[in-house]
Amino acid sequence: MIHLRALTGAALDAALGDVAALRIAVFRDWPYLYDGSLDYERRYLKSYRNCAGAIVVGAFDGDRLIGAATGTPMEDHAKEFAAAFAGVDVALDQIFYCAESVLLPAYRGQGLGHRFFDQREDHARALGRSHVAFCSVIRPDDHPLRPAQARSNDAFWRGRGYAPLPGVQARFEWTDLGEDTPSPKPLQFWMRAL
Repeated sequence: MIHLRALTGAALDAALGDVAALRIAVFRDWPYLYDGSLDYERRYLKSYRNCAGAIVVGAFDGDRLIGAATGTPMEDHAKEFAAAFAGVDVALDQIFYCAESVLLPAYRGQGLGHRFFDQREDHARALGRSHVAFCSVIRPDDHPLRPAQARSNDAFWRGRGYAPLPGVQARFEWTDLGEDTPSPKPLQFWMRAL
């Protein structure tokens, strides 16, 4: 039986290595093509440990971590992301940022993506936030590593009430598979009111 629980404090510290390994495994696939390292991931995830408004939701099959979703108040996340919202009529301190959802392929299609969003949206409401946002990487349709069967998550996100914010994009660097150095990637923001 799959169960979800918020990972905070000592529980988050104990799970950092597993969450880091999970992020690396899932983000290696299309469309992120991320060639990550455990050291970077552990440093990145510690920011959730040190932010009072952050949440990490773990999905477990028994004791095995099979998925995770993260979120934090927008003003506490990367400055590159906050800057993208300069022209948006919602104050940053009203936006909760759903950073990522990662789930092993064998567990997809069972409603866990909805449960990840439900928990983060509930957390945003508890913090008094009026809006929730996330971003997705933009890759060209003719990208050489795009799988033939690749499909977007747009229908899922729209079904939850999210819509892309026209012109609200950020650039963030990471190393793609097959590359030696990080390169900037465009990210499209989506948002909904709670």
